Amino acid sequence: MSGAIKIVWGVDLLQIGKDSNLKAEISLNATSASRKLAAGCNIFRGKWVYDASYPLYDFSKCPFIDDEFNCQKYKRPDQTYLKYRWQPFSCNLPRFNGVTFLERWRGKKIMFVGDSLSLNIWQSLSCMIHSWVPNAKTSIVRSEVLSELTFLDYGVKLLLYRTPYLVDMEKQKVGLVLKLDSIQNGDAWLGMDVLIFNTWHWWTHTKSSQPWNYMEEGGKLYKDMNRLIAYYKGLTTWARWVNRNVDPSKTKVFFQGISPTHYEGKDWNEPRKSCSSETQPFFGVKYPAGTPLSAIVVNKVLSRIKKPVYLLDITLLSQYRKDAHPTYYSMHNGLDCSHWCLPGLPDTWNELLYTALIS
Repeated sequence: MSGAIKIVWGVDLLQIGKDSNLKAEISLNATSASRKLAAGCNIFRGKWVYDASYPLYDFSKCPFIDDEFNCQKYKRPDQTYLKYRWQPFSCNLPRFNGVTFLERWRGKKIMFVGDSLSLNIWQSLSCMIHSWVPNAKTSIVRSEVLSELTFLDYGVKLLLYRTPYLVDMEKQKVGLVLKLDSIQNGDAWLGMDVLIFNTWHWWTHTKSSQPWNYMEEGGKLYKDMNRLIAYYKGLTTWARWVNRNVDPSKTKVFFQGISPTHYEGKDWNEPRKSCSSETQPFFGVKYPAGTPLSAIVVNKVLSRIKKPVYLLDITLLSQYRKDAHPTYYSMHNGLDCSHWCLPGLPDTWNELLYTALIS
């Protein structure tokens, strides 16, 4: 991202500065209370430990993994990355139990809303549950926008709504317009028992890889905008949608935190590397790249939201997992250091989601 940015949060304003040092004036503890278990354990701070009982399912027995995540099918030669379990510093996570999950959410609807990282976690949860009830009757309907997997014996629906920005994309005379202050598609999210939102991955796309021609706010078109500012505006629109439309007595809302990429080895002090040759996690406590600015934006928006939203704070524990990407072992031709192998890291995201849902 070009240019230095100074983020000032006293008002709803992100101000671009010209100095080379980036300062984020923000308290990050706004959502910390909601992240902790009753015992006072922050389940998102810990370390990766080798566990021979992992992975939680066999890739060849799960019918729900897309080829973009199926690293073992595409003959990834190393398997150690499958064997790591997340261990919080001051407590133990409950072991995931698919039958308990299905019984607890019998007759309920759980929807993941977001981009391909929502697809990643949706397929992971599908496989984790399926491994517990391999003979259960299921039905699956896949489409470009809305997909639905139903465990018919339990009436549990796992839904995926694909919307990379959460806010609307609209075809206008000038081309495709990303509307930073509009969410018309949110009607599809109503009536869910659990909503898990995620967005950031596509906000960084530029030039030929960005799908829109203009951004719009308040009826005014912009050819481009600093992407952190745009992200903040879009997330604020999403927060407004949650405040207006969610009844906390009926719907639990999660925000799936920022999923990091590992294209640049300088992030973990090995500047000549990328994820392509990595077979071990980063084992330090302090990740050299520090907290992504996008995660700071998420924290700020969540600190102001009026309805309860639980931050699934996966960023740091995922930063450690430079070894867990598909790299070249998927259907894609190029290097993928942004998505995650299945089985793999998203299974841990779901273990943390499971912990939050049952605690």
